Amino acid sequence: MIREIDGHLSLVPYYPAYDITLPWYQDRDICRQCDNRDTPYDLELLRNMYEYLCERGDCFYIAYDGVPVGDITLKNDGEICIVVSHAWQNRHLGRRAVGEIIKLAREKGMTELTATIYPFNHQSRKMFASVGFEEKEPENFVLKV
Repeated sequence: MIREIDGHLSLVPYYPAYDITLPWYQDRDICRQCDNRDTPYDLELLRNMYEYLCERGDCFYIAYDGVPVGDITLKNDGEICIVVSHAWQNRHLGRRAVGEIIKLAREKGMTELTATIYPFNHQSRKMFASVGFEEKEPENFVLKV
């Protein structure tokens, strides 16, 4: 089910769209931000990642006017995983998508959400703090829902 955030932004349930998503995960900055890795994904790794996320939670694309610009997952254990493609960063799309995921977590009766954010990823740390997450350990942010 599509989760409308506003007239432009929505969360669209995952479907294979590797032609759109593979370039995101071939961006070395994105790979470092989300996985602290210096090597880009290949198609097999991307498929495995999405399969893993879908098996363990609710995986969505962050879509702007229907076009995927990132992805976000609410894992069953309360962890949020998010990537916004480099071209769409710094537009508050991630912040708004996380806000919608917080609503989904409440609907599911979750009481705590977490995010793993590397110390060098200042942009994500600032974004998660802006929606109420608190740093509990150097890479662990927590929000009581």
